Amino acid sequence: MGEILIAFILGIVEGLAEFLPISSTGHLILVGHLLGFEGESAKTFEIVIQLGAILAISVLYRGRLVSLFNIKPILRKEQKFNAIHIILGVLPAVIAGLLLHDVIKTYLFQPSTVVIGLVAGAILMIFAEKKKPEPTSFSLDDLTYRQALTIGLFQCLAVYPGFSRAGSTISGGLLARASYKAASEFSFLIAIPVMIGATGLDLLKSWDHLSASDIPMFAVGFITSFVVAMLAVVTFLKLLEKWGLTPFAYYRIVLAILFTVFVLL
Repeated sequence: MGEILIAFILGIVEGLAEFLPISSTGHLILVGHLLGFEGESAKTFEIVIQLGAILAISVLYRGRLVSLFNIKPILRKEQKFNAIHIILGVLPAVIAGLLLHDVIKTYLFQPSTVVIGLVAGAILMIFAEKKKPEPTSFSLDDLTYRQALTIGLFQCLAVYPGFSRAGSTISGGLLARASYKAASEFSFLIAIPVMIGATGLDLLKSWDHLSASDIPMFAVGFITSFVVAMLAVVTFLKLLEKWGLTPFAYYRIVLAILFTVFVLL
């Protein structure tokens, strides 16, 4: 299969899966395995197309991002979404990522471990759906610092490939008494600094694997990921309010079973 077609397919996968609770990393590893697109070049490509998904969220939530630079709500101790929420939501995952980055990249980026992550994340999502209390925060401005930190702690689970950053953070948000909308939008926003940090670190370590001949392939993947992610986020928010997390959890379990039976065994 041609590199441009592979880039287009993986761009679609990344754009669809990055902000849905189904694990974009897991899907990229599984689809890359099926397409025979693996190795250091593939890992670097996956890093680049994640930046396309990050850009999509930055565009969609540009107003919220700009408002984070306004420190007046913090100084006035107003109950309003601000930069402290982001810091509390990001810090635990940053620490976990820095401590475990090399171990994860070396030992966990393979199909068999992704299957485990898909199932484990699905169990958490089903548990969150069944045990979630009545929400007290219905928008980003309702979120407390404690809720932000709780969601940030749940995000640490996503360092395991296949677990899903969106799945873990939205589940944590529901258990912390945030609504679907508040939990998912906070999940989207704290993804930006976490993913920029992680992709930046990966790019620095993978720089030697880049060459000018990779530009067309990487550009196709990046643009495809950006466009698909824009559409996926808007659609996902509507589906989440209607269906909840359970259908996505069942999808993960079915995917894990099918991949195990038809590919790994």
